[in-house]
Amino acid sequence: MPTHSLEPPAEPPRRRPFVVDCQTHLFLPEVLDAMRRRTTEPLVFDRDGTTFLKMGDWLRKVPPHYASVADKLAMMDSSGIDHALLSTNDPGPEWFAGDGPRIAATIHDALTALAARHPTRFSWLATLPLQDEAAARAELDRCRSLPGFRGILLYTNLAGAWCDEAPFHWLFAQAEQLGLPLVLHPAKPLTTAAVSGYELTGTLGNMFEDTIALARIIASGLLDRHPDLKLVCPHLGGALPYLCGRMDHQLGVLKRGPQHLAKKPSAYLRGIFMDIVSPLPEALRFALDFTTADKLLFASDHPWVEAPEILGTLRQLGLPADTEAKILGGNAQRLFGL
Repeated sequence: MPTHSLEPPAEPPRRRPFVVDCQTHLFLPEVLDAMRRRTTEPLVFDRDGTTFLKMGDWLRKVPPHYASVADKLAMMDSSGIDHALLSTNDPGPEWFAGDGPRIAATIHDALTALAARHPTRFSWLATLPLQDEAAARAELDRCRSLPGFRGILLYTNLAGAWCDEAPFHWLFAQAEQLGLPLVLHPAKPLTTAAVSGYELTGTLGNMFEDTIALARIIASGLLDRHPDLKLVCPHLGGALPYLCGRMDHQLGVLKRGPQHLAKKPSAYLRGIFMDIVSPLPEALRFALDFTTADKLLFASDHPWVEAPEILGTLRQLGLPADTEAKILGGNAQRLFGL
């Protein structure tokens, strides 16, 4: 007679989720070389074997691995990242005045070449010369035909002008019309002087940029005018999810600020995508409670942050496998058409 095992059937191995890094940066050698040839800031110089990027009193080191594609791929492989949405590092084209359109084209040609060389690993976000609307519109049209283009990176401030100001309204309309994600990213913080003590620019200045720019976009009414805009904010929205109850109260109860909004500020914020660059599990848990897993995107912020820090933070939460898979890559695949 046949015998029957009392052991339950083995579960099939779980398929590893597809992982997309939605915020990862490269200093492009072509752009660094262009800044080496400049006599006005932003400029790059080399001293004692170290490369420096100078923008006023903001002096940053640029180690070789910040510009290394091989190092980027090695990081992705070791961290289990399948695909990355590359963007350049600031300064963006808006800092180059009349040279901005040429710098933007240089950036996009370099990113296109990387995406063509590694089509399964890289896509990219455009950074437009927004100081010149006609040039920016033309460059956006050109980018749409280039391999790997998936969206637009919009700096929180454009050489000192907040990104919600009137000269940039056309971009919000165009991104909505074309269905292109608009991805915010901190620029040289407008609060640099206030946070330069104790080297708090990266700790606080960049987060204040996210917070202020996002609050201004909401208060401006741009999201009422463009309800189908796909807007992404990095770093869990800066501090705004934590503060937006106060914004609701200031506008809705005390009647301070614009009174033309169709919804509470917090309602707009819950509709915005946010990447999860924060090495604090409690912050990510709050973001999940505040919004939903459908609005969160994995990102590493490499080379400034190492991917295992963010992956480890996510995995500490012990989320259901399908929820974790959405955050790691499923949401990004849908949002960016990967």
